[in-house]
Amino acid sequence: MLSIEHLKLPPDRAVYFASDFHLGMPTPTLSRERERRVIRWLDAVSADAEAIFLVGDVFDFWFEYKHAIPKGFSRLQGKLAELSDRGVKLTLFSGNHDMWMADYFTEEMGIPVYRLPKSYQIGDKHFLIGHGDGLGPGDFTYKQLKKVFENGLARWLFRWLHPDLGLLFGNGWSRNRKASDHNKPDLFKGDEQEWLWQYCREIENRQHHDYYIFGHRHLSLDLKVAENSRYINLGEWINLNTYARFDGQTTRLLTFEEAR
Repeated sequence: MLSIEHLKLPPDRAVYFASDFHLGMPTPTLSRERERRVIRWLDAVSADAEAIFLVGDVFDFWFEYKHAIPKGFSRLQGKLAELSDRGVKLTLFSGNHDMWMADYFTEEMGIPVYRLPKSYQIGDKHFLIGHGDGLGPGDFTYKQLKKVFENGLARWLFRWLHPDLGLLFGNGWSRNRKASDHNKPDLFKGDEQEWLWQYCREIENRQHHDYYIFGHRHLSLDLKVAENSRYINLGEWINLNTYARFDGQTTRLLTFEEAR
């Protein structure tokens, strides 16, 4: 049984979810444009946001040394600090590209960071929230690679690399997938191959959640898990600019569209 964290939702307030910004790729210029777009979205939703969950792969690569963090992303960090200071409840989940988050965001901005899915009661609805990589059946090669990346000894050894070398290597590995591939939409794989959907059903058999909120798949999905339970995948911000909003009763997938 998963432990449950409770979050009160006052009337006329909402909770927002987004994931897979992949800041840092494919070029500094395009990444900065996307970062500014994310900040405009944060400004827009902060008008009624009680809480905002950023559900993994916010950065295309992130590694925290004891006294150093990756260069850049200062606009986003400033906005998150501002929202936190204003009392908006912010939560970060790390994904497969930024799994090496440590305590920087918590110590500097008071933002908790989680790696594993976490169960919440928000108002009278139950949510399971996480990035989604390595969950469910299949994807065995990645699951073995994930064990290496998350191994404490491997992280300790990587930390001994000079940050210039370590971040150069990490960014190079993260960008190993050609930038052009990010412009190709991910395809829905169907019932048997959508492993996150199967994972949601497995958990639902043991513990009910009204909503399962995940990222990772780069698809905006709203699929039935059980009679009163849905799996929502948040999509991404390279092509889709999609996010979810919970108004106290219903969670809906939306697209951030700026006024022209």
